[in-house]
Amino acid sequence: MSKLVRSTHRRSARRAKPRQSKFEFPRGWGGLRRGSGRKPKEERAGVSHCTRAALAEPCPVQVTMRVKAGLPSLRGLREFAALRGAMQAGCRRGGFRLVHFSVLSNHLHMIVEGSSRSALSRGLQGLSIRMARALNRLWRRFGSVFADRYHDRILGSPTEVWNSLRYVLCNARKHGAWTSRTRHDPFSSASWFDGWRGAPAMTRAPSPASRARSWLLRTGWQLHGLIDIDATPRVAVEK
Repeated sequence: MSKLVRSTHRRSARRAKPRQSKFEFPRGWGGLRRGSGRKPKEERAGVSHCTRAALAEPCPVQVTMRVKAGLPSLRGLREFAALRGAMQAGCRRGGFRLVHFSVLSNHLHMIVEGSSRSALSRGLQGLSIRMARALNRLWRRFGSVFADRYHDRILGSPTEVWNSLRYVLCNARKHGAWTSRTRHDPFSSASWFDGWRGAPAMTRAPSPASRARSWLLRTGWQLHGLIDIDATPRVAVEK
């Protein structure tokens, strides 16, 4: 090849522009389809990862946290003592307040308040970390304690708050974990609740939870009357 031909060939190669290769996805793969997205971490279906609803200042929120499968029951005396200490240390943080709770064998129900969605999320995150660390110290283990995301439900009316209080504070009876009709469930904040009908006097021991600030959780729910100490929530109410 002559020098002139080689020079012309090199100039043509330099002037050539790269072209984007066309890549087509196989039909039936990729994109929005049934079964796509993040899968639950545990055996049972997880909580949706959609954006949570905005939170207004006056509205309490009912929260459920579940522990990972295979861990000891949370209703042991040592387990509850660890949880109670963590709750007492983390029940108030910024605009977050833990007001009521019920500890079951493999999950917790809580009624909380938050000045905003971010304050609620930060408060719950800090509280869950405290509880997990306390339990891991007790069990002498490492790793996560709570499974997947927590479930929450905003309580926007006196009726919803009344039902939530009845559900959370009497939840152990629904599960058969507490059958006495003459005293409060000792693994809950029921002993510090002053809205019972036909119940013993409140305990004088310091509460591991915070006082409510919202009208709905302080007095608004009482528009529907006091709550019977022997109430048993319906199974269908649980989320």
